[in-house]
Amino acid sequence: MSIALIDYGIGNLRSVRKAFEAVGAKICQTDQKDEILSADKIVLPGVGAFEDGMIGLEKRGLIPVLKQAHKKGTPILGICLGMQLLFEYGYEMGTHKGLGFIPGHVKQFPKNELKIPHTGWNQLKLKKNSTLLTDIPDQAYVYFNHGFFCLPDEPQDTITTTDYGLTFCSAVQRKHLFGVQFHPEKSQGIGLTILRNFWRYANE
Repeated sequence: MSIALIDYGIGNLRSVRKAFEAVGAKICQTDQKDEILSADKIVLPGVGAFEDGMIGLEKRGLIPVLKQAHKKGTPILGICLGMQLLFEYGYEMGTHKGLGFIPGHVKQFPKNELKIPHTGWNQLKLKKNSTLLTDIPDQAYVYFNHGFFCLPDEPQDTITTTDYGLTFCSAVQRKHLFGVQFHPEKSQGIGLTILRNFWRYANE
């Protein structure tokens, strides 16, 4: 079983790859269509702006590749910006189309007394059973670094929420699509368990 780690010129690929290797997964960092489509599962990482992420995918011709993989049911995990790109629209310095795999959009945190971006350790409130959350306790701490958050149109897609001035969706599952707003590769044991769960999910 293999995982394709999408290289689209944005994101901390090395730390994500090392984290998956630490749980025993076979992972290939790639931007090649054949490698992506032949993989058993796909990870879309990312940090930075929504528009830059979509431009990176478009320049490498990866948008139709990911849509093809999604259509055939390949499990996909989006991490941080990668989760946001699974949605229909992002509103950062304009309106930008995402991959459109999950109904909803990505919005900026409101300006208030809290520091933006939301950076550091915070808790997950488990909202729904998911293979991604196997052996994850309610209120577990994970590491965040983001100024925008996802708003799924359909509440059943949300599997965890987190509080930071408001309650936002911090993880999603829609059939074979998964997304985490936090960085599992920086979240120590909890993060490694989540990555292990994703790796094992497609083997079941």
